[in-house]
Amino acid sequence: KTAATSIPRSKALAGVAASKNKDTNILLLGLDSRRDANGANLPRKLLNYMHVGSSSSIGGYNTNTMIVIHIPAKGPATAISIPRDDYVDVPGLGMKKIKEAYGYAKYAEDSRLYKLGVKNPDREHQAREAGRTATIKTISALLDVPIDHFAEVNLVGFYDLANALGGIQVCLKHAVDDSQYSGAKFPAGLQTISGVDALKFVRQRHGLPNGDLDRTHRQQAFITGVITKFRTQGIFGDIGKISALLNVAKKDVVIDQGFDVLGFLPKAKSLTGGNITFHTLPIEGYVMRNSQSV
Repeated sequence: KTAATSIPRSKALAGVAASKNKDTNILLLGLDSRRDANGANLPRKLLNYMHVGSSSSIGGYNTNTMIVIHIPAKGPATAISIPRDDYVDVPGLGMKKIKEAYGYAKYAEDSRLYKLGVKNPDREHQAREAGRTATIKTISALLDVPIDHFAEVNLVGFYDLANALGGIQVCLKHAVDDSQYSGAKFPAGLQTISGVDALKFVRQRHGLPNGDLDRTHRQQAFITGVITKFRTQGIFGDIGKISALLNVAKKDVVIDQGFDVLGFLPKAKSLTGGNITFHTLPIEGYVMRNSQSV
């Protein structure tokens, strides 16, 4: 219980509409940040090992993964991935790539707080709250749905969670070799991945026919693998495994203030019955806007 209550909390859902019925919408945010929770650089050795570049300045604060999980009061759940380059209206900032809402809002708040003399890590924490708030409002407005809970994880957090989860089974139609970019190098067929290989698996977009969209399918495949593992290994009854995951979450994950993680476990358990379908928001086409490919 202590581990569950010590997961870092956020007030970013304040003012965002919640579901009026007993449905639940949970937003998962994957932050492409190479910094720790206090804004400090990650060790070069760890960056190299994760194959995410040699500097913490790479990647900024883009939300490269955005998935809304809709869990109705009755019936199967649905997960919807939002392509990161969707060109949308960011409240107060105008038209931007949806992945940039976080970084723009974070930078503006960081600059404001800097002028007021607010020091790190407080400045970093408050500026990230502005980033979360902007992202959540943008997604809620785009999809026209309430957001009840959210969880944010960065690259090192995903790596740590993948280690805590242990091996996850995935299946590739074709062998891949993306040594230059994500570091992903996998044979075709069924295989078990964990830790740094899991990170490479969900990050690869180069060398895939549909680039970013195929990366989205990778993320969906990995989540399906996690759900399958939870179902087949009865992880919800294993206090040791739950504790290991919560201990990682305590270090690397941020969730909203009202998220009762342990109270949510029965609902999560029903999710692992395989009652979840994945979709990606449809795309009208690819164009250039403000010298950017969107």
